[in-house]
Amino acid sequence: MSPTEILIIMFGGLSLFLLAGLPVAFVLGGLSVIFTVVFWDSSALVVLVLQMFDTMQSEALLGIPLYIFMAMLLQRSDVIRDLYTAMELWFGRVRGGLAIGTVVICLVMAAMTGVVGAAVTAMGILALPEMLKRGYDPRLASGTICASGTLGILIPPSVLTIVYSVTAQVSIGKMLIAGIVPGVLLGLLYISYILVIGYVRPEMIPAREDIRRVSWGEKFASLKTLILPAMIIIMVLGSIFFGIATPTEAAAVGVLGAALAALLRGNLNLGMLYGCATGTLKTTGMILWITLGAKAYVAIFTGLGGADTLFQLLEGLDANPYVVLALMMLILIFLGTVLDEIGIILLTVPVFLPVVQFYGFDQIWFGVLFALTIQMGYISPPFGYTLFYIKGTLPKTVTMATVYRGILPFFLLQVVGLLICVAFPDLVTWLPELMR
Repeated sequence: MSPTEILIIMFGGLSLFLLAGLPVAFVLGGLSVIFTVVFWDSSALVVLVLQMFDTMQSEALLGIPLYIFMAMLLQRSDVIRDLYTAMELWFGRVRGGLAIGTVVICLVMAAMTGVVGAAVTAMGILALPEMLKRGYDPRLASGTICASGTLGILIPPSVLTIVYSVTAQVSIGKMLIAGIVPGVLLGLLYISYILVIGYVRPEMIPAREDIRRVSWGEKFASLKTLILPAMIIIMVLGSIFFGIATPTEAAAVGVLGAALAALLRGNLNLGMLYGCATGTLKTTGMILWITLGAKAYVAIFTGLGGADTLFQLLEGLDANPYVVLALMMLILIFLGTVLDEIGIILLTVPVFLPVVQFYGFDQIWFGVLFALTIQMGYISPPFGYTLFYIKGTLPKTVTMATVYRGILPFFLLQVVGLLICVAFPDLVTWLPELMR
């Protein structure tokens, strides 16, 4: 059987079983064993074992459970609730102020936790009822939360970035820092859109004059709630940027900062630690099972000549490099609507990376574009992950159809952000180049 036929069978089988709703990890692992025995040789199963063993030895993956544990601690420490109260004082009287404050909080949460589900769920519980009560259009309110919550994919500490870096074998520290400017850029695009909507379509964001006026002294006093989040962000990102600690060591420092925040808030106890530990174990176990399955699948895919065949196909197209780049981005956006982001990275990066190197694209820059496209998949109906995260927080008066309409403008804003990063690659690469 030719490599091209094997390539079609492997992708076809994978797509079929994933669309059937079977667990990603077991689909990848099971197909790896079947394809090895059928198309290669049963003795080649040792390749799968070696790939899994090599993955389990990776020290870089140690940062994943630490960052997840840090996010769990912060989620249960009421820091986010305090941040929302402060943003309400500062932006409450501005037209669109609550939506702007939601974007700012999601930026801060992204820099503290890097977990999308935590941001979307927290804002769905805290911000959505307040915005609806004050007359915000449900489409704008839900779209703001869904889009802003995904900023944790870009802004460090991002678990997705660590997995990408390990898979692509690029500097984890540089990849983490490279996501800061694009993440802030998207946040500014969201805020600009909210301000424009408030001016062009004021009926979507009614002005509220009955809100209590807050003195400047009260506003500045509320900023004390930013002290702990700022300390955690500086401890984690600062130690990585200045070369004081590796990303894994910085994760441990972040856990210490999150525990300190919970302690000062009076929420640190054995019950909380147990809940955080079990939650971390479940999430980490899911990620590592997918990682092991994908590593095995990619090893067999490469060993059977699938990667070489795909590369030759792209090379034979003789297309403009940016056309090929656009094709890869479209594939990622589609996969983001039906697959877990970790699975997407582990499946596509080994295939795309030779193409990226062939066309001379910067791997750090491509990594950020990769994250941006997966972020777009996160809010793409009907299967975008944030749509399911927010669904549990929606009141009965807001339907999922409303959410679908609400995220469309933000999806287009993400396309704009992606195009800006493609047109101006220095926006992505200048911060990593300053690192020590």
